[in-house]
Amino acid sequence: MGVASKAWRYSGGLVLNNLDSAILQQQKPKQQSQELHSNNFFLGWKWRRPTVAVPWTVVCGLMLFSVGLISLFTGHVASDLEWYSQRLVKRTWYSKLDRVSRAPIDVWKSKFSNFYYGCSERAPYFAPAVRERLSNGYLLIATSGGLNQQRTGITDAVVVARILNATLVVPELDHHSYWKDESDFFDIFDVHWFISYLAKDVPIVKKVPEKVMRSMEKPPYTMRVPRKSEPEYYVEQVLPILLRRRVVQLTKFDYRLSNDLDEDLQKLRCRVNYHALRFTKPIRNLGQRLVTRMRKMAKRFIAVHLRFEPDMLAFSGCYYGGGDKERFELGEIRKRWKTLPEISPDEERMRGKCPLTPHEVGLLLRALGFENNTYLYVASGEIYGGEETLRPLRELFPNFYTKEMLAEEELKPFLPFSSRLAAIDYIVCDESDVFVTNNNGNMAKVLAGRRRYMGHKRTIRPNAKRLSALFTARDKMDWTTFARKVKSCQRGFMGEPEEIKPGRGEFHEFPSSCICQKPSKYYVVNKNKGDQNLTRIVNVSKAESSNKIFGNEREESVMKWKNKTTSNESVSFTEDIDRDDFLSD
Repeated sequence: MGVASKAWRYSGGLVLNNLDSAILQQQKPKQQSQELHSNNFFLGWKWRRPTVAVPWTVVCGLMLFSVGLISLFTGHVASDLEWYSQRLVKRTWYSKLDRVSRAPIDVWKSKFSNFYYGCSERAPYFAPAVRERLSNGYLLIATSGGLNQQRTGITDAVVVARILNATLVVPELDHHSYWKDESDFFDIFDVHWFISYLAKDVPIVKKVPEKVMRSMEKPPYTMRVPRKSEPEYYVEQVLPILLRRRVVQLTKFDYRLSNDLDEDLQKLRCRVNYHALRFTKPIRNLGQRLVTRMRKMAKRFIAVHLRFEPDMLAFSGCYYGGGDKERFELGEIRKRWKTLPEISPDEERMRGKCPLTPHEVGLLLRALGFENNTYLYVASGEIYGGEETLRPLRELFPNFYTKEMLAEEELKPFLPFSSRLAAIDYIVCDESDVFVTNNNGNMAKVLAGRRRYMGHKRTIRPNAKRLSALFTARDKMDWTTFARKVKSCQRGFMGEPEEIKPGRGEFHEFPSSCICQKPSKYYVVNKNKGDQNLTRIVNVSKAESSNKIFGNEREESVMKWKNKTTSNESVSFTEDIDRDDFLSD
């Protein structure tokens, strides 16, 4: 078919060329006379072929490329042109639902969030877990970093155990990172739930049996695998050692497994991360009490994760306007890491690598449309500069609360343990109506992925690269212009369903294999336009309604979803946590 069509295309082109030549030969005498006559009107006129239409996508691409070059030399933001160009390119199916009006985006909730649901059910052909005594050996895992970084390591450890057909020993948490938390796995996570929930996927034990340890001639073999290793690496390099030694320990286990796995293993990742890793009851209870207290004060609230500790700022190499005092203090802290390269703070900010200051977070939220009376829950550690740094954010949002303000006495048992405090913050951030982060650290990524899985709850990630120029020039423009440009910059960073293409970025941030489109033929979209309440029925094709938006979904998952009630779908799990860890290999 391809060869035939190619032959047709070439032969067709030859026929057309011959036809053109014949016509030109016939018209040549007449044309020469016409040219002599037309010399009185147009000099040098020649017969021309019709021009070929250029697709809008090509035009938009050239426009953005040109403006990008201009922006590179002038430092100006091309956000407005980007907004207009997005209207010219091909729209996704759910974007077409919004063509009636270009209403401002709802900052509290995506109108398309109800079209999706988390789908990580085990496929019928996914083989059951091997029995412990028949497995290839025992896998010990030593995680690394802060709690969210360790969380990704635990999630991947289960998948690696499945790949190796091994028995997983409950992972060991890092006690030596910057956070210096002595908590063990069972202090933070419900270990019995973890083992029982994954029983059909991987055998998990609390420790290696004494009988096996006594039979070993040597201590467990210890190794560190490269980052983002493929499953083939584990099969070829780790499995032979496991079979020979019976027990293998993998150290500094964080981000040691590739993002790109087959769908069944990706779904296993989701079952671990969003269901099996449940916090202990004391952590869950206190987290839920804080959520209840916020809800009593306001029907809806924002949770802001401020990563603005001194060590993190020093590690980033950025400058935050504190003068010589700041440069000296952060410079002294930077000396702890002898391998850190010398970097330019201005260049890092232009690249979007600097976390937003509390003041910039406040300006971002107000520009997006959040009012002065909005309630904020602020999740953070020690803020560099203390209350002086937080004052601008408090002035923009006086209804400002932290876990210390909401639970002073109840929080005391948790104060010595940074990971448990981070777990409490994680629960409140997960349950909030809107989650906002000033950075792109581990907690921000893990929570962004979880909120997508739980129904695309509004999650705002700052487009720091574009916003940096706006914050620098905010005194040179009026507030209306500033707010309009901020809204334009943030399109694509508001937690909408198709902001990120499948396969892009970290899987923990965008678990595309575990997000499905609801299999309904008709969707009802409620729109508010002024005082009018518009309701449209949108017909979605059977092909779209029975498939995942990010890949093919099996019929059994669809039928299982149909049997669920809406209330069951909207249930939010409150069992994950973590504070990002900026220290990595």
